[in-house]
Amino acid sequence: MDAIEALMSRNSVPARLLQEPAPEGRELEEILETGMRAPDHAALRPWRFLVIRDEARKKLGDIMADAMALNDTTASEERLESQREKPLRSPLIIAIYADVTENHPKVPEIEQIITAGAAAQNIINAAHAKGYGGIMLTGPLAYDAHVKGALGLAKKDQIICFLYLGTPSDQPRSKPRPPINDFISEWTGDIRKAKAAE
Repeated sequence: MDAIEALMSRNSVPARLLQEPAPEGRELEEILETGMRAPDHAALRPWRFLVIRDEARKKLGDIMADAMALNDTTASEERLESQREKPLRSPLIIAIYADVTENHPKVPEIEQIITAGAAAQNIINAAHAKGYGGIMLTGPLAYDAHVKGALGLAKKDQIICFLYLGTPSDQPRSKPRPPINDFISEWTGDIRKAKAAE
């Protein structure tokens, strides 16, 4: 499919609808390489792609349940078990994160995080172009120190998303999008007053 068709036809696929096969081998490498084409101020290459599959998904669920229990001592066993099972919903997860260079003289941390986010967008689009489905998931545990530490991330690093990938078991419904003109404006050079916070 051509690039515009791929971009315009992509929809997130619920993780529970993702099944085998997932991309692997050279095909997975090629999908991840598209992430390295993201705009990147000063060529810092902050993107990192942590591949999680097979039994490692179960371990990720254990780590997330442990983090939930540490943060909420009232969490029921039912909630903890539900958390443990979440990474098992799809055959492949890519934890995409920014390996942040702190106090860079030219590139603030927010730009590095945006670059890693652009990499994530390239990857999910490339997966779609190859016939796979995916969804970016986060939630409070994506920013939890226990989870980050267990995955080998430094405190400074920022998880962008857990990208769940696989083959859709059903065609995702195309979501209606609002008119593009609702989001476009043009600045013609007039000095404007800042909008008051709503």
